[in-house]
Amino acid sequence: MCGRYVSTRGPEDLVRLFRVTEWRPEDALPPSWNVAPTDDVWAVLERTPREKEAAAPARRELRPLRWGLVPSWAKDVKIGARMINARMETVHDKPAFRRAFVEHRCLLPADGFYEWQQIKDKGTGRTRKQPYLIRPTDEQVMAFAGLYAYWRDPSVKRDDDPAAWLITCTVLTTEATDEAGRVHPRMPLALDPDHYGAWLDPHHRDPDELRALLTRPGNGHLQARPVSPAVNNVRNNGPELLDEVPAEKTP
Repeated sequence: MCGRYVSTRGPEDLVRLFRVTEWRPEDALPPSWNVAPTDDVWAVLERTPREKEAAAPARRELRPLRWGLVPSWAKDVKIGARMINARMETVHDKPAFRRAFVEHRCLLPADGFYEWQQIKDKGTGRTRKQPYLIRPTDEQVMAFAGLYAYWRDPSVKRDDDPAAWLITCTVLTTEATDEAGRVHPRMPLALDPDHYGAWLDPHHRDPDELRALLTRPGNGHLQARPVSPAVNNVRNNGPELLDEVPAEKTP
């Protein structure tokens, strides 16, 4: 799974890196070294303007979405806390995700992500979870394959009230490779840049063709290093969370 990640790039950088054509400066998010479920996160997506025909060119947008997908049919937003990940192997079949898989796909920029490995503490003999930061060896931005959904808040009367709509997202996961596989069996699925356009294209709706874009990343591109257990607390958020610390190994 993916339960925490790092997202420190500013919107100006993301606009350039992902060739975004539309974003609102008032939507700016602060950098985060400890992104947690239900946080607002940057997402890159493509949408056709409502006033245009369905076949009109889509606009590539950068906008904040809440992490934890709330399906349109959900009765309560609390379900989103359990919908932070979607398995790539079954995403096209699951009721919570299959509509978004066909209609609402996005990219979630990240600098890296955290996973935890159970190890035995040599001092106490107890098992504890050691967090690891996993990121590309070249430290380039990652683009997690994601889905998003609109949820209508029934307590708000008017459809044109911005408070009536909540837009949420989820991260697709796959079998772990590289150093990540030594820490945890699953990892976020980061798309190859050559697949960004096809994944984001709202006119691209063939499930089999979309699934073909979800290939496991190549070997040798990720590194994992142990970091402080401070990352376990969502209130801790700063660049020091990325610092490497010694890790004890299970005998």
